[in-house]
Amino acid sequence: MELKGCGTALVTPFRGDGSLDEFALHALVDWQIASGIDFLVACGTTGETPTLNHEEWMQVIRITTEASGGRVPVWAGCTHNATREAVERTRIACGIPGVTAILSANPYYNKPNQEGQYQHFRAIGEASTLPVVLYNIPSRTGTNLEPATILRLAQDVPNIEAVKESSGVLSQITEVIHTLPRTFKVFAGDDPIALPVIAVGGAGLVSVASNEIPREMAEMVRAALSNDWTLARQINRKYFRLMQANFWETSPGPVKAVLAMMGRINEAYRLPLVPVSMATRRNLERLVGELGLLTYAPQEPGDQHMF
Repeated sequence: MELKGCGTALVTPFRGDGSLDEFALHALVDWQIASGIDFLVACGTTGETPTLNHEEWMQVIRITTEASGGRVPVWAGCTHNATREAVERTRIACGIPGVTAILSANPYYNKPNQEGQYQHFRAIGEASTLPVVLYNIPSRTGTNLEPATILRLAQDVPNIEAVKESSGVLSQITEVIHTLPRTFKVFAGDDPIALPVIAVGGAGLVSVASNEIPREMAEMVRAALSNDWTLARQINRKYFRLMQANFWETSPGPVKAVLAMMGRINEAYRLPLVPVSMATRRNLERLVGELGLLTYAPQEPGDQHMF
């Protein structure tokens, strides 16, 4: 399996009572694939995964793989701050048909040093029968995975094949790309810096904005990977405000609000996340209108229950 292109870090739709909305998730996956997205990420940060219990975590991954039906690769998020639990989740996910890679972020809250992170990710890699994608997101986890540690992991654990880099530090991401073997793939983890990361050798993007605009984000990434920078910059310029707007408040608050405006999901969250403020909502409504995203709203009668 080639790790490349634009993938969506899927939101997890909930019903008004807080339960999983299986129908909306299935429909979202179908729409993503029909729009040309390259791969899907289930149970990542955008999926509010820390609020899912173990059974729900498995259910979200199963729905995503079943809905995709092998049409695109599916990465399963297996993040946990207890190494033993992360390893167990990795083993379970590897046994779910349709899962093609494991994504696991830095252990949160514990703040392990580089050796602790090395041992943590090594245990996950050795437990996995699938390619493992490291996920460096210090703003969420409180700890940074340094390039030297990534290199050490790639050398010692053959199936650790890629990293989703969400440090936001382009110099660090560039160091990873230039230090690691060419076969090791580096994905931008932040939409606004996708083009710079690809320009220095990145393999693609794990996107939040592609929840809302999958066709456009996939086209932008493909254009950049094909060295069609004129098209890539045009798309980036048009939708850059949306990429930023998705983080006006804690993600996935804004992206879920926009998807609800588009009629794709019910706007429901699980505590401690809450709906965006009225000021943010007004600004999002204005931006969505300017970008013409409401034309994406489903028109079929069967979708009306999602409002």
